[in-house]
Amino acid sequence: MNEENVIVKCEKCGAKNRIPKKRLQDGPLCGKCHEPLKAHTAPVTVTDQTFSQEILSHPGAVLIDCWAPWCGPCKMVAPVLEQLASEYAGRIKIAKLNVDENPMTASRYGIQSIPTMLLFKNGNQVDKLVGALPKQEIVRHLRTVL
Repeated sequence: MNEENVIVKCEKCGAKNRIPKKRLQDGPLCGKCHEPLKAHTAPVTVTDQTFSQEILSHPGAVLIDCWAPWCGPCKMVAPVLEQLASEYAGRIKIAKLNVDENPMTASRYGIQSIPTMLLFKNGNQVDKLVGALPKQEIVRHLRTVL
């Protein structure tokens, strides 16, 4: 049986756990410390208030999409990010920040045009992508932080 698995890093102890993709919604536990594992299979909504906890404190790689609901190119990128969140579940966290509702974070990171995607690794910004890029180009950048 060739089952598709994902590797989910425990946010508490850092252990890497191999989980069948179909079991991600069942609330799997870490094999080492038995804490619930969080595999982000869809983009996580981030705000000014949750940015530090969700992005800067996250152990591992994060791609955050800075967008606005009125932005046409942002709407084009959204389905690609949904796909990537599912495909890279357990390896990279995909997040979304509405720049209209969260101006402090947008200002802090110099977001001047949208969509802008910021790549973080272990709380440090390592890359910035501007514009509605094709999936292959986003994946190329993701691979540099994995």
